[in-house]
Amino acid sequence: MKLSFPVVLLAAVALASCGSGNTGGNVVAAAPVAAKAAPAGKSWIETVVKTPDFGYRMGNPDAPLKLVEYGSRACPFCAQFDAEGFPLLKEKYIATGKVSFEFRDYPIHGPLDVAPILLGHCVDEAVFFPLLDQMMANQQTLLANEQAVGQRIQAMPGATPAAIATAFAEGLGYLDFVKQRGVPEAKARACLNDAGQLDALTKATAKANDDYKVASTPTFILNGTPVVLSPTGAAWPQLDSVLKRSGG
Repeated sequence: MKLSFPVVLLAAVALASCGSGNTGGNVVAAAPVAAKAAPAGKSWIETVVKTPDFGYRMGNPDAPLKLVEYGSRACPFCAQFDAEGFPLLKEKYIATGKVSFEFRDYPIHGPLDVAPILLGHCVDEAVFFPLLDQMMANQQTLLANEQAVGQRIQAMPGATPAAIATAFAEGLGYLDFVKQRGVPEAKARACLNDAGQLDALTKATAKANDDYKVASTPTFILNGTPVVLSPTGAAWPQLDSVLKRSGG
């Protein structure tokens, strides 16, 4: 049965997959870039803003090295990077002001990804990354009933995108998850039914495909150029090496 969902989000499933293996330009070794202290009383790790590309950026807005991750909250490789690499990225690079980091949600699994994305954007800027970390850390538990919930949703004739997102949020436990972390249920349900946010996600996904031909998650972009990662190794050691060669 065909579900009523934005075509570009359904196309993401056909054209991309969860897993490392980005393709793009190589990074040429560069001279070290200078560190920059955060404003008095602040830290770059606590400096978070929403961006026009449906992302959230952490760090020095003028950092010479601008790193973007296209990631999925339901992708185990993204969860691995979040657990193993993100803490070190913050400590070694973002905190120094040399690197800014922007996370852009990419619905690699189509409708499955939409509920956690909409709920993940249903919080203030200061809470975005902590909630993202917690969704990644609890990914296996949250997705334990993915197949059963997906089958129930397949049996929903004429389901709207909001109804599908809500069904995934309820069935997989994402709704209770954010409620337990301070998001009122009424607000969470409103976010799941926010047509404007769904439209923004659809446009951002199309732009990611047009600009970078995102084929896997996580996909990293450094200063506008895709970072080449081997699909046989963990993302963080490779990304760390790229940042060092780039002057980080």
